Amino acid sequence: MRKKMAAGAAAAAVVMAVLLAARTANDHESGDIKEFTAFFDVSENEINEGNEIMELIAQKIGARCREQWLVGKSAEDAIAGFIASGEYTDFISGSVALYDAGALVPIDQYWDNCPNIKNLMPAQKWEQFRQSDGHIYWIPQFGVVHGRSVEVLHEGEAFWIQTRVLKWADYPDIRTIDEYFALLEAYAAENPVMKDPFHPGEEMDNIPFTVLCDDWRYFCLENPPQFLDGYPNDGSCIVDEETMTVLDYNTSETARRYFKKLNEEYHKGIVDQEFFTQNYQEYLQKLASGRVLGMVDQWWQFAYAVNGTLEIMSDQGCGYVPLPVTIDRSVENQWHVKRGAELSAANGISITVSCEDVEGAMKFINDLLDEEIIKLRYWGVEGEDYNVYENGVYYRTPEQRAAARNPEYSSARFCMYPYFPRTEGMLSDGINAFSPEYQPGEFFDALVPDVKECLLAYGCKSYVDMLGTNEEPGAWYPMYSYSEMLSSESEAGRVWEQMNRVKREYLPRIIMTDDFDGMWKQYMEDYEFCQPEIFLAEMQKELEHRNMP
Repeated sequence: MRKKMAAGAAAAAVVMAVLLAARTANDHESGDIKEFTAFFDVSENEINEGNEIMELIAQKIGARCREQWLVGKSAEDAIAGFIASGEYTDFISGSVALYDAGALVPIDQYWDNCPNIKNLMPAQKWEQFRQSDGHIYWIPQFGVVHGRSVEVLHEGEAFWIQTRVLKWADYPDIRTIDEYFALLEAYAAENPVMKDPFHPGEEMDNIPFTVLCDDWRYFCLENPPQFLDGYPNDGSCIVDEETMTVLDYNTSETARRYFKKLNEEYHKGIVDQEFFTQNYQEYLQKLASGRVLGMVDQWWQFAYAVNGTLEIMSDQGCGYVPLPVTIDRSVENQWHVKRGAELSAANGISITVSCEDVEGAMKFINDLLDEEIIKLRYWGVEGEDYNVYENGVYYRTPEQRAAARNPEYSSARFCMYPYFPRTEGMLSDGINAFSPEYQPGEFFDALVPDVKECLLAYGCKSYVDMLGTNEEPGAWYPMYSYSEMLSSESEAGRVWEQMNRVKREYLPRIIMTDDFDGMWKQYMEDYEFCQPEIFLAEMQKELEHRNMP
């Protein structure tokens, strides 16, 4: 979903304080190592001052970066605060709003001496990132695959369920939304509580299903109908491949059936009664408690934050696995498409006009893309953080895996620079993935016992095996990379914002209402009043443009 801007003096004050602290830190840089600053509009764990691999990388490339993360405010307010102040970190999560504000430096004017950046993608791919003035202002952070794509980790959206629920039911074949909720209902009826792992002798109430709908993350609430109808994640619409026509998943019969199902489950007490009021952190806290049996979400949005805690509860079966759920069994799912297919040109990492050393900042990104540095970022140091079999395959010992999962050790040791660009897929040796979590053998060996047992019960060795793999849908995919770039000054952009406002207002009410049919009718009337056909017509034009030979 495209994020909206909301300026505020308070946000600007916070930004100025952060920048002042960053400038002070720069005064203490040692030797000839340059120090940059970056802000990313997402929540992430801080790493320690003097982090070992950060310093090792700094010694190799002559630079380090102090990363700052979203804390205590929305992404929109944070970015608006930067814009209001006119002062920025050296790097920032690039977007149309920052481009419109004149905050970004055109990177294509500086990349001739940065081959890792310039050659990150083919020229035709880079053209998708070119803005109306003819320049490129951000570099994609994820989804650029070099060599073979490794399909073990499903980072995208899915209906997730705890292994204890599946084990209790003797690992049933769950394919539809009705079957999914029927299982949650049955399990919760017989197992209303679980042991509290942190307070021996105490119990906690299970939460059968919760929904995240906080701020821009409300896609967890609004977009499942596209997947339930067997379409991939185009985000803002669906594409009928037979007719090459853009369709609106918000008004489909499947959408109505899905939200009616949530309404029924809410009134049965299966859907979390607090789903509408919980924020993102509260949602993560619930997942980390082990109480939540199921939810629909993107893996990256919850797993990094909660899996370490859930590992402690592996004996109770609190780990999550994805299920290939659709609206009925006649529909084949497309929850997982090959890694790299969802490369979005709508945003990335940018260098700002506040950066005093643009060429040095470009070199920093270029150096982070060197394979030697990629291995340090994701694998660590050979012989310390990972080992190599005689056949050249990388692996970790149980002790190395445990250390990597330990938050205290990881904060002091590892520096992935996770929101800086990376090359995914295989390393140049052709046998190792760029990161341990994508290494097939390492992925499976590192799984907690309850998840490993569950996958084996289904004859699987990865999350992707649970869902099945789909080829890239087509040249147009994903369509959200265009809708996210629509300016609010354009007619289609204004309609798109109005459509989202209506969905945010109505969908929680539709789930909670005592009169579903009446509320759905009112929702559809207000939704149609936005004139979504204007937005869809613009998306159709873009679809035809992308599909040209």
